Amino acid sequence: MAKEEIIEKVKEVMNAPSCYEGLKKVCEVYLKALGTEEEKGAAAALKEELKADVNSLDNVIPFFESEEGAKLLGADTAKSLAAAAHAAKEKGVKYCICPACTAGGWLLDHEAEW
Repeated sequence: MAKEEIIEKVKEVMNAPSCYEGLKKVCEVYLKALGTEEEKGAAAALKEELKADVNSLDNVIPFFESEEGAKLLGADTAKSLAAAAHAAKEKGVKYCICPACTAGGWLLDHEAEW
């Protein structure tokens, strides 16, 4: 696997509308540390943050189907996201289907390679 592929996925996480500010900052630190003596530590910090922040479908489906999800997202959006998440799970997808979790999940699946 090429380092460029990892960098691209980190940028995808960072630039995703669904990426929260804390994870975005950890991505920025990692990208700035590339090629320096801080890279290894920044990579470890990013991996830990991804483990804490990337949601599984098993975690988000109940939220999408909850009253809280309907309140925060709107009933129609929550229902649509729940249906899409169920469909993704049936296809074997394990991570939340938002852009940040999709790219972050890919990074986690390839964690040993970077």
